[in-house]
Amino acid sequence: MSLHFNPRDITWLAFNERVLQEAMDEKVPLHLRIRFLGIFSNNLDEFFRVRVAGLKRAMDFKEKVIAESFYQPPSKILQHINDIVMRHQLNFDKTWKKIQAEMADHKVFIKNSKNLTAKQKEFVRNYFDEVVESNVIPILLHENTPMPYLRDKSLYLGVAMRKKDWQYSSNYAIIEIPSRFVGRFVLLPTEDPEEKNVMLLEDVITFNLPHIFSYFGYDEFAANAFKVTKDAELDLDNDIRTNFAEKIEKGLKNRRKGKPTRFVFDKDMDKALLELLIRKLNLTKKDSIIPGGKIHNFKHFMDFPDVFETYARPEERTSFTHQAFEHGERVTDVILKEDILLTFPYHKYNPVIDLLREAAMDPDVKSIQITAYRMASSSKIINALIYAARNGKEVTVMLELQARFDEESNLKWKDMLEPEGITVLVGLPNKKVHAKLCVIKKRAHNKTIQYGFVSTGNFNEKTARIYGDHLLLTADRGIMADINKVFNVLKKPKDDYLPVLKTCKNLLVCPQFMREKIIHHIDKEIEEAKAGRKTEIIVKANSLSDRSLIEKLYEAAKAGVMTKLIVRGIYCAVNQKDFKEKIKAISIVDEYLEHARVMYFYNKGSEDIYISSADWMTRNLDYRIEAAARITDKNLKKEIKDILDIQLRDNVKARILDKKLSNEYVRNDKKECRSQIETYKYLKAKTNKK
Repeated sequence: MSLHFNPRDITWLAFNERVLQEAMDEKVPLHLRIRFLGIFSNNLDEFFRVRVAGLKRAMDFKEKVIAESFYQPPSKILQHINDIVMRHQLNFDKTWKKIQAEMADHKVFIKNSKNLTAKQKEFVRNYFDEVVESNVIPILLHENTPMPYLRDKSLYLGVAMRKKDWQYSSNYAIIEIPSRFVGRFVLLPTEDPEEKNVMLLEDVITFNLPHIFSYFGYDEFAANAFKVTKDAELDLDNDIRTNFAEKIEKGLKNRRKGKPTRFVFDKDMDKALLELLIRKLNLTKKDSIIPGGKIHNFKHFMDFPDVFETYARPEERTSFTHQAFEHGERVTDVILKEDILLTFPYHKYNPVIDLLREAAMDPDVKSIQITAYRMASSSKIINALIYAARNGKEVTVMLELQARFDEESNLKWKDMLEPEGITVLVGLPNKKVHAKLCVIKKRAHNKTIQYGFVSTGNFNEKTARIYGDHLLLTADRGIMADINKVFNVLKKPKDDYLPVLKTCKNLLVCPQFMREKIIHHIDKEIEEAKAGRKTEIIVKANSLSDRSLIEKLYEAAKAGVMTKLIVRGIYCAVNQKDFKEKIKAISIVDEYLEHARVMYFYNKGSEDIYISSADWMTRNLDYRIEAAARITDKNLKKEIKDILDIQLRDNVKARILDKKLSNEYVRNDKKECRSQIETYKYLKAKTNKK
């Protein structure tokens, strides 16, 4: 059989297109549609910093050698990416234009430097003088001067200046928009109290260009926005004289030197200035040079000002307390009696924080061990751990310093935790620690008691409000024993740590072991299908790109195993002609980010279910420390299976991934995705039933 696969990067762009389609959907509240435009833009920025940069590095090698890893030659994929991104940019611009028209219906207007009232002009001059000017330092551009350093995530104005009676060409400058310091949006005064006027910071600066350059006597200005996206690879040196944290710090400094992977600019930019910027950035036709609209760095629009009429959040979009904690009982006491499954963002995150706070104050608690990948900016988790240490507990935090784009934040956490007497682990050589684990030990009545939690997502109370995840609160002895084994490996890393991880009986652990067990489970379903008995596999993940597991799913489909997949983003599988049972695969994109990883195997009716931190990607299965916990409680197994079944019901927004190789998605506006609303109703009904 000739096997076919979708290139992972092309399927990711299909996912981001579905995010854009949420912004296009008129049934979605207006402020959320603006937010989806910001999410789309932010996603694309990261895609170019990581994936496009990786493809360009891959082109330095022989393409035949690496084509198998990408499923196509990188040069071909890059060309396809450019074509798709250009199409998406056109749809983005059309969507934003339509949204602005709808904003006008709500009396919300975005003003520029040319359509201000006299009162607003005075306000903008004063605002610039008092708030902005000290953060604005123009850099003059000349043909023979080197290109100044441009920040990867910043927005810039390219300014062309001249005098009306000047016979020579224009002079040029660039100005970094200081949105990091003063914010991107300015609310202007209006005569109509019901009308809201918003001005972007770059337009405030544009209005004040005659003042900024008054020394030179220019009287004509043209200013247009642009931004540069750079390779975000963190190259770490092999200097044995430096520790790992120092290497990360050095790598962060070197990241600023990354090569540009994309140049996006206002299509109305002065042509001579545009050519000058392209030359100075050493860009060629092979690079992603993308003309766009007036506004860039749209990621800031995720935090667009609250200028619309009050949005009455529907009940099904509000978190509620899990029934086990409704009566004020201590979290510790509850989970010592029974396992509890929290499903975010439907359930409130409070029990996780309360459990750590209780441990910090409990005189019988001796130690807390926890992994940390991405933490909230003002993390209540970190705060509880610090107070635990101050109360004499032995606290160990596995802090992943290589969490992409959170490296700097995690270095700051390290500097905060260590002076408190907390042991900070930084992982294994060449392996990221992505497992979501916590174990708490207490000594009471001459007995050691252990309890904690395993999660599919980060221990982050902020993202728990918008990311769909599962977290198991448990005192299961087997799970706690396995978590201890993982921490023992992290505390004393050795070259031969894999045999230790392989002894885990209640956790499936990466690297290697989880893949082996997944294949084992699929093989059992294949045997049952060949015997003519009932089979079923359900996998929910963010991404599916691992070649060996996809081939194993192909083998299962060929044998007649009923296979259902919920894959939010990257999806490299394609249904083959000789499948006895076609793979059903959908992708859910809605107000919440589907982030949970779940594996279900029918297994002759005994139903094996795991919640996991790992996606079905080679990087997760072979190059990270990951963990999947087996769910043993019958009620919790039913709960997870019911949620999977709800999400697998036919709905149009849950795009069917296996329709055709191109992975295109045709939208039907007459229907809507109900999976997240139905999940809420299901979980809420369980609470009311109690």
